[in-house]
Amino acid sequence: MKTPTLAPAPAIPDKLYFKIGEVSRIAEVPTHVLRFWESEFPKIAPKRTASGQRLYTRKEVEQVLAIKELLYRRRFTIEGARKHLKAGEGGGAADPRQLLEEMRSELAQLRRLLD
Repeated sequence: MKTPTLAPAPAIPDKLYFKIGEVSRIAEVPTHVLRFWESEFPKIAPKRTASGQRLYTRKEVEQVLAIKELLYRRRFTIEGARKHLKAGEGGGAADPRQLLEEMRSELAQLRRLLD
């Protein structure tokens, strides 16, 4: 089984809509993962053509990349990523205390890895 890549994702092309295969290549995740994330994250709701083809907007592609970052690199659970994204949609930064707590947690994990 191929392990997910943690390298920076390629730039998003300047287009209005993206098919699921294109989003899969940009985010470097299989299409079945994208379909699963649609069911778990309400902000990812691609439009459907008459033939049923999913069309993602640029904003949804950016959301997919943010979700991948949270789940694969920062090791959030699905529920944790959902809460994190919801906290950030308030129009600004999340609560500074929450951000500090997250940073402390990440630093503690790093320390444990180094020890």
